[in-house]
Amino acid sequence: MDIEGDGLTRTILFVCLHGSAKSLIAAEHLNRLAARQGFAVRGESAGIEPDAEVPQAVVLGLAADGIDVRAYRLRQITPELLAAATHVVVCGCELPTFMSPAPSLERWDDLPFVSDGYEPARSAIVERVEHLLKRLGRT
Repeated sequence: MDIEGDGLTRTILFVCLHGSAKSLIAAEHLNRLAARQGFAVRGESAGIEPDAEVPQAVVLGLAADGIDVRAYRLRQITPELLAAATHVVVCGCELPTFMSPAPSLERWDDLPFVSDGYEPARSAIVERVEHLLKRLGRT
């Protein structure tokens, strides 16, 4: 199913402070769910202040879901990444002031911290991703 109706793939950019937990979990689960549902949508992750590597708890948690991020390279948010996105989800941080507002921006500021427990954070993130896909599928 093509979410936009024009044959193009939408890019959903998830942004969190370090780009290694909430945004990465959201992007990877969006990609998994979109593939299962046949949606032409792709999730990407970026951080305001990217970590050097993905935390082991996130690597192991995603691995338990069948998602391998061991080779994932964290990246910093850039104006180009933001401009290429059709939808941006900001998770508990502020975009830098030099960034233009995204065409479609939403905030997920009340997600549990992954550092306080992977499972509760993952569950909350996946629930939001599922709702996002449903909403985008109706547009």
